[in-house]
Amino acid sequence: MINLESCFGAVTRTVSEHEREGKPVRNVTLERSYDTTPDDLWDALTDPERLVRWFAPVSGELMLGGRYQVENNAGGEITECVPPHYFSVTWEFGGGLSWVELRIAAEGEDRSRLTLSHICPLDDHWKKFGPGAVGVGWDLGLVGLENHLSSSHAERIDENAFGASSEGKSFMADCSEDWRRAAVVAGEDPSWAEAAAKQVTAFYTGSGPEATA
Repeated sequence: MINLESCFGAVTRTVSEHEREGKPVRNVTLERSYDTTPDDLWDALTDPERLVRWFAPVSGELMLGGRYQVENNAGGEITECVPPHYFSVTWEFGGGLSWVELRIAAEGEDRSRLTLSHICPLDDHWKKFGPGAVGVGWDLGLVGLENHLSSSHAERIDENAFGASSEGKSFMADCSEDWRRAAVVAGEDPSWAEAAAKQVTAFYTGSGPEATA
């Protein structure tokens, strides 16, 4: 059984303002630690045979400059790769373009810290849904990663069953609320942040428009 309360509390969620290619963007960042080495965490994040066990099937030329495709989701180009510490990719989905960066740092002998940043343009999607649209999706991914790292025999979480459960819906609502809080801390308008979070919560709990990207 996954301790969702522990998973929720283990993640630090932040939103920050940046520029990319001369245009304003928002950096949606999740940070948490895992009881494993940087090499093992890197392997879990980059080996397609392990990715399918906690994330999704990922195909393509998984090397610097290559293109990848997440099954039924985004694809893009691997733009930087420094094993076992850092990689970045473009995140191309539904005609939109954003960027994902992952950093791994050692925390003692057998513990590592993962920093995952999804860099979002201030497009119509952002204006409607805010940071939770990508943030809650990655929160779910980190739950799957925790499950995978906790047991070599763990199977990938059934997303449909998880999303339909009361525990899953509560977890996603809590994450959405924390992304609202992070947006306000970053200086976003509180009324906008609340409206965006409501849209995200409605989607992830099964009663709203599509919010993922």
